[in-house]
Amino acid sequence: MVVVVVVVVAVVVVVVVVVVVVTAVAKVVVVVVVVVVVVVVVVVVVVVLVVVVVTVVVVVVVVIVVVKVVVVVVVVVVVVVVVVVVVVVVVVVIAV
Repeated sequence: MVVVVVVVVAVVVVVVVVVVVVTAVAKVVVVVVVVVVVVVVVVVVVVVLVVVVVTVVVVVVVVIVVVKVVVVVVVVVVVVVVVVVVVVVVVVVIAV
């Protein structure tokens, strides 16, 4: 009879210990999963922000370069037109 009681108590103790250990491990696993998810979300947000900032910077630089090229082309065209007009006026004045 005593052996049966000891065995039952031992089984109950083992079951309680297993339940406590499994519960503790489950809590640790949940915390680890939450931390991993938070880290992944933060990394994704940072990567997206970096991509957006780089894209904006590239677009601004391209726009600045295009505007400078357009300004240079316009200045060159204006200078060429002025030179042609001056040459034509000089030729006409000399011819007359």
